[in-house]
Amino acid sequence: MKTFKLNAQPRTEVGKKSVKALRKEGKIPAVINGGAHVELPFTGTLKPGQKVVELDEKRGIITTDIVVTNEDVRKLIYTPDIFEVDIDLNGETVKAVMKDLQFQPVKDTVLHIDFLQVYPDKPIVMEVPVQIEGHAEGVKAGGKLTLSMRKLKVKAPYTEIPERLVVNVDSLGLGKSLAVGDLHFEGLELVNAKNAVVCAVQLTRAARGAMAKAAE
Repeated sequence: MKTFKLNAQPRTEVGKKSVKALRKEGKIPAVINGGAHVELPFTGTLKPGQKVVELDEKRGIITTDIVVTNEDVRKLIYTPDIFEVDIDLNGETVKAVMKDLQFQPVKDTVLHIDFLQVYPDKPIVMEVPVQIEGHAEGVKAGGKLTLSMRKLKVKAPYTEIPERLVVNVDSLGLGKSLAVGDLHFEGLELVNAKNAVVCAVQLTRAARGAMAKAAE
């Protein structure tokens, strides 16, 4: 996975008025989830932007509200690639991945970003782009290859997640398909439904005609 370096500032004011003012300045409110687990009641010291979110009566998790600029995140957002994001915050580097984006429905501007802090020994679930490789037998016979799932959800430590999931289709015949359950990637667990079709070779009119003639 590629690395993307991002500068961020802690966000200590979280009201609607403050958020509106940030967006006018070309800035985006964001949050880093997945921080350290702590016991409640919490008696430690929080850094600027941090807060404790209650998980249950005895446990909480530290999240961090941050601010980033539109310019800084443009190449992170408008790309099919996935990244490990090294967030420079409070003089430290927080390793994270981008988990969710909220867009303004009319202007299509970014309203909010959710990041998830990652650790080498803790699996995460992340969508990874699918890359088709090879020349399907069914296409050679006149069929049409279709890609139904452009991304698949994988579960693994972030250090093991690849930039692409390469799917070879050389042996895929006419009218045949590859489902999630047919695929295997070393060190990765696919969490999509096993019967979900990833890609298929559809019969075209020309292929049906050729098959009909061959059967005569």
